[in-house]
Amino acid sequence: MIKNTLLADYKRYNLSKINFRTLFFVFISHPIPGLKFMTIFRLTQHYRRKNRLLFYFCFLWLRKLKVKYGFDISYRTQIGKGFYIGHFGNIVIHGDVIIGENCNISQGITIGVGNYGEKKGIPTIGNRVFIGPNACIFGAISVGNNVTIGANTVVTDSIADGKTVLPSKMIILDKDLSPYYIHEYTN
Repeated sequence: MIKNTLLADYKRYNLSKINFRTLFFVFISHPIPGLKFMTIFRLTQHYRRKNRLLFYFCFLWLRKLKVKYGFDISYRTQIGKGFYIGHFGNIVIHGDVIIGENCNISQGITIGVGNYGEKKGIPTIGNRVFIGPNACIFGAISVGNNVTIGANTVVTDSIADGKTVLPSKMIILDKDLSPYYIHEYTN
């Protein structure tokens, strides 16, 4: 099972098989941060209940990669086969989130808990979902299959299958608020 899951992830990066040459490419010669992270992520999950020693080794390696690449993804997160991380940096995914198969995420995304109201809880993401740069998904909502979430979009409501979500239009205020944010140094 672990081999099939890893192979599905590797195919998303145009690597058709897992062998020494492929692993050398992924980990040493031309490190691919997303794939390197997901390989150790999958191994950590695999060994969690099978081999405590290998689990702790992979867990510590995963923690190191989290800091190095800026991926705050818990090993508890359920992620389907064929997961693709386009760019590294500032990715936060809550440990109880469920993500379907063949999903793409970009840099700067947050998938997290909603702490109040009727949507208090964790989101569930369907299959074949693209999450654009700096998008945020919060609360006990579901994102359907074949959904595209555009850059800088904040999603707080459920999305049906086959939809595209775009951010709201920019608002320009006719008021100078810069003195509240820019504090000049004076002697």
